[in-house]
Amino acid sequence: MSSTTTEPRRYDHLIDGTSVPSDADRLIRRDPSSGQLVAEYAHAGQGDVDLAVAAARRAFDDGPWPRLSGADRARLLRRFASLVDGARERLARLDSEEVGKPISIARGELQGVVAHIEYAASLAHTERGDAWTTLDTDFVAYASQVPLGVAALVVPWNFPALILAQKLPYALAAGCTTVIKPSEFTSSSAVEMVRLAHEAGIPAGAVNLVTGLGPTTGQTLTSHPDVDVVSFTGSTQTGRLVASAAGHNLKRIGLELGGKAANVVFADADLDRAADAAVYAAFINQGECCVSGARLLVQRSVADEFVAEVARRTRTLRVGSPADEATDIGPLIHGEHLERVLGYVTAGHESDATAITGGERLTDDGLDDGWFVAPTIFTGVAPTDRIFQEEIFGPVLSVVEFDDADDAVRLGNDTVYGLANALWTSDIATAHRVSARLRSGTVWVNTNVDGAPALAFGGTKDSGIGREVGHEGLREFTESKTIQIRSGNRQLPFPRRTGGTA
Repeated sequence: MSSTTTEPRRYDHLIDGTSVPSDADRLIRRDPSSGQLVAEYAHAGQGDVDLAVAAARRAFDDGPWPRLSGADRARLLRRFASLVDGARERLARLDSEEVGKPISIARGELQGVVAHIEYAASLAHTERGDAWTTLDTDFVAYASQVPLGVAALVVPWNFPALILAQKLPYALAAGCTTVIKPSEFTSSSAVEMVRLAHEAGIPAGAVNLVTGLGPTTGQTLTSHPDVDVVSFTGSTQTGRLVASAAGHNLKRIGLELGGKAANVVFADADLDRAADAAVYAAFINQGECCVSGARLLVQRSVADEFVAEVARRTRTLRVGSPADEATDIGPLIHGEHLERVLGYVTAGHESDATAITGGERLTDDGLDDGWFVAPTIFTGVAPTDRIFQEEIFGPVLSVVEFDDADDAVRLGNDTVYGLANALWTSDIATAHRVSARLRSGTVWVNTNVDGAPALAFGGTKDSGIGREVGHEGLREFTESKTIQIRSGNRQLPFPRRTGGTA
């Protein structure tokens, strides 16, 4: 299986509009479907991070970006969106090659990237404050949303361009300046998008990027004293470290962390649509998705028939090269992650669950050089099993049956996570009642893994803090500032005294 790339890409840091090499050893990225070297990145140390943060600090404290009108920021963001739109195919191929995601999926994500930048531009143009004119005679006040300052944006490997677009344009629309740290596995599209931002006319110091490892570069950036706000997407374990460092420095944080979404199917649902969605939700992006519908809860009266149909459709999925237009499922991100996912498959077997599809690494038909796992469905799963409780982040679906709505809600909430859930029903009353009771930042009804730039996204419990995208996502990068103006004399409680002795 050959890569679409012949010579590896070489990237340095982008700091204040300049390509800055690093003295440290370079990081390499291999195509997870073939093992071929496709990219090399600089590895930022303390000095590189200091340079990037200092550039962003100068751009915020003394530069034009925070002082531009909302209309001017919107104009430059729209130009950025147009340039990204023109580069969609190239960016999609970078993400497909480095993540291992099918090219058809990557193209769809790049449409979302453009949509987020365009929507953030509209927010920059229309954001407003509030005013109070009836507080008292000769006394008025107004509140404005002011940018927080320097924003550190830490992006994971599973949706490199899309998750960057859920952070960067909103931070810029708010007037913040930024330092981006993409994943060490999937940095190429982020570097190219920063170049496009500079080409669009966004000041160089407003968008900086350093590449490197999470425990070194990422930790240095998120704990940096001159960073005012951190937006982090990644594992819950790492999110706790980011929160601890932010608490020490008293900086604002937004954390979008792990998930273990329930996909709840009631007997009165459109079962044909629900079956398609169950396959999509479980296996999109190889299951390497924080809102993956990894727990399928099916009402007992239709469970046998429905699960059999989901399994049938799963067996039709094509596993193969991400560059192949017909591929549905690509490789996992790297070998260590493959072993982790296979460890959960073993745990499923040991808990007496039954794998009715998949359950093994695929090495046939030219797949032997990559990290491929067959889409796997377990039935006979107990709610206490590890495969039901823990985030696997791979193509593994656990099926549990339920009796009624109360039972479904209990099972759906039986997790430390609370990022997203979904339910399928034709009864609007059931839809409202169950949605209200499921503890997650998002609940989809008769759809799954869906969304729009206007809709805020984030979790509860161990799934994180704060919200991304939408108007709430913009406000994550601002704080309210109140101005009080008294134009007349105020009667003070202390009496006015004249004279006296020293």
